Amino acid sequence: MWCTILSKAILKMPTIARIGKILIRMFADDHNPPHFHVVTPDYQALIRISDFSTIGGWVPSSIRQTALQWASQNKERLEREWDRLRER
Repeated sequence: MWCTILSKAILKMPTIARIGKILIRMFADDHNPPHFHVVTPDYQALIRISDFSTIGGWVPSSIRQTALQWASQNKERLEREWDRLRER
């Protein structure tokens, strides 16, 4: 049951970027600390924006490395999106 709820919630997350099968997503009004979700068909991880540490879930290291490379080049964008989505 909770998997179905989680899957529906993931589908409602705005996608910030797509890198092949890797999606970078955020929830509106999500819990602190500021973070983004790395989502693939098989895995999901929550990554803190400030230091790119994993705060939940897990993805294989190759996926994490690709996502963090993108995130490090787009940190200001992630911070702006976090603030924008929290305004609601």
